Amino acid sequence: MNVRGLSAISRRTAAGKALFRWKQDLEAALGGRENISPQKAALVDAIARTQLYVAHVDNFIMEQPSLVNRRRKAIVPILRERQVLVDSLARLLNQIGLERVPVRIPSLAEYLEKKEASRGDANDS
Repeated sequence: MNVRGLSAISRRTAAGKALFRWKQDLEAALGGRENISPQKAALVDAIARTQLYVAHVDNFIMEQPSLVNRRRKAIVPILRERQVLVDSLARLLNQIGLERVPVRIPSLAEYLEKKEASRGDANDS
């Protein structure tokens, strides 16, 4: 089974760069990639994909000459589909939380202890 997920998206295109920048911003808002549980990481990937779908649908909608089917006197069905995607995105975002999680900054003592330990490891080599 070959599952590519977000790895199938080129990071060289403007859209790919924007998507991955948005995903990194989301991870940072959750306290940083290293502080995200595997469950939240899966939700972040789902959120990024859904955000991509919404962006593509938005681009398609903006290219349409009209959003109203005059014969049927109704809006075009893609607007309902877009709303389903946006609602899904909102539910996913609610699951991971909408509040920014501050990055834990080590105390001075912890920092110095870690620095001293890394010097000791370098001297042992």
